[in-house]
Amino acid sequence: RQELYTPLELAGRDLYVREGCYNCHSQQIRPFVGESLRYGPPSKLGESMFDHPFQWGSKRTGPDLARVGGKYQHIWHYRHMENPRSTSPGSNMPNYPWLFTASTDTASLKPRIDALRKLGVPYPPLTETEILDQARAQAEQIARDLAATGGQTTPDKEIIALIAYLQKLGKAAAPAPAPGAAPVAQR
Repeated sequence: RQELYTPLELAGRDLYVREGCYNCHSQQIRPFVGESLRYGPPSKLGESMFDHPFQWGSKRTGPDLARVGGKYQHIWHYRHMENPRSTSPGSNMPNYPWLFTASTDTASLKPRIDALRKLGVPYPPLTETEILDQARAQAEQIARDLAATGGQTTPDKEIIALIAYLQKLGKAAAPAPAPGAAPVAQR
C-alpha cells in the first residue's frame, strides 16, 4: 500500500509533473522478465493508489522510477538534475538549472491537500501552519544532508522538493495484518 506523500513530497511531485518527467520516465514496472530483472517485481495497483493523476507513463526513454526511492543518496539526485551526464554518462536528459534557483511553491499545499482529501486520499485534517512546518522540517533535513556531501542549496529551493519526491518513490507502507493473525515476531 502506498504511503501518503508528505507536504514537501507532494510539492516535489507537482514539479515532476510540471517538468514533464513522466514523458521519459515511467513509474510502472511491467510484468516482463527483462523489467523484473532490471527493476524488481512488477508494480502493484496499491503502490500508486493515492496518485492523482497517476504517473505510470506509456513510454520509457530513461529508466523506470517506480522504486527509485532510497536507491541513491540525495547528492546523487542533486548532481543528476544539475548535469545528468555527471551521474549517468551518455544520458540525453537535459540539465535543470532553474530547480536550484527557484523557490518551492508552498502556498498551494493546503488547497492541494484539501483537494486530494476530497478525492479520497486519507490525509488527516491539517492546518496551513502544520503543513508548512512539516515541509520546512523535511526540507531543512535534506538541505543539511546535501551540505554535508557537497551540495550547495537552501531548503526553500525546488531541487529540495523534487529530491524529497524522488526519494519517496517505491516506499510502501507495510500491509495490515490479516484479522486474527499473530504478529510476525510471535510466530
